[in-house]
Amino acid sequence: MTALLVIAKQPLPGRVKTRLTPPFTSEEAASLAGAALADTLGAAALVPATRHVLVLDGEPGPWLPPGFEVVPQAAGGLDERLAAAFAGCAGPAVLIGMDTPQVTPELLAPALRWEGCDAWFGPAADGGFWALGFADPEAVAAPALLLGAPMSRPDTGAVVYARLRAAGLRVGALPSLRDVDTAEDARQVAAAAPGTRFAAQHAELTARVPGVGA
Repeated sequence: MTALLVIAKQPLPGRVKTRLTPPFTSEEAASLAGAALADTLGAAALVPATRHVLVLDGEPGPWLPPGFEVVPQAAGGLDERLAAAFAGCAGPAVLIGMDTPQVTPELLAPALRWEGCDAWFGPAADGGFWALGFADPEAVAAPALLLGAPMSRPDTGAVVYARLRAAGLRVGALPSLRDVDTAEDARQVAAAAPGTRFAAQHAELTARVPGVGA
């Protein structure tokens, strides 16, 4: 009964993965973002959720697999966009981003089970989070738990997790994953997930950028 949401930006040069430039160009950074998004959506499509939803800033492209509903992101900061995504869910929902191409259906499988659990939280290595879920977003006022939370900071994950616990929620823990934000993140994620589109794209690009893949 769980909806799986992926929140993402259309991978256009200059609009995604700007912290990868340099050493990569804007076009190369966008190609890595596109590969990460394709990997993420491919893994999400294999999860037996009741709905697969892409919450998208931009327009769909050839990287979108069949079976996904596409809804536009709300305006505002990331906290507002996340809150709006959950506000549109009438039942259990888990949301992930596009920055963890190493994600697999097996990593997400526990988040479909809600026995003894009101929320799921997947921490990110940079202090943020890569996954967040609520058994009943409306009942726990999920948007209110997100609005005003600081985003893109080393304490983002800690703040959001503390809000979940302060609300009395029983929180299940998903494994920690590394977001792709910097060139070093990209190197580590590509090495950890060698069979992905992201790893293949990274290998192709770093072969042309001396020192980046070392």
